[in-house]
Amino acid sequence: MSLFLFLTVVQAIVAAALVGIVLIQRSEGGGLGVGGGSGNPGGLMSARGAADFLTRTTKWLAIVFVVLAIVMAAVAVKSTSGNTVDTSLKRTPVPAAGAQPQPAPAPAPSAPPPSAPANNDPLKNVAQ
Repeated sequence: MSLFLFLTVVQAIVAAALVGIVLIQRSEGGGLGVGGGSGNPGGLMSARGAADFLTRTTKWLAIVFVVLAIVMAAVAVKSTSGNTVDTSLKRTPVPAAGAQPQPAPAPAPSAPPPSAPANNDPLKNVAQ
């Protein structure tokens, strides 16, 4: 299994987890930690403690997502870059704008194969 394929699978898992974590968060209206819950503000089991956990998880998943994207781009560039230039394509001149294209030259008539008789008269060949 290639490294790029492995990183793609990990990136998909991180993306799905990031979407899930964002969707289960409670909307606080102001964003960026503005607003808050009531009760014990420092307890882990309070609404604020859960929100802090989800916020931290979202932050770390987003960091992992961006780092994976950068690493995948580097791996893709490294695996697809070649050291040679392909010169197998012929370059044909492009006519100028508004110019009429020149018709292709007619192919030259080919000579008959050396084993074929010079005269192609079927009756004469049968008589021989």
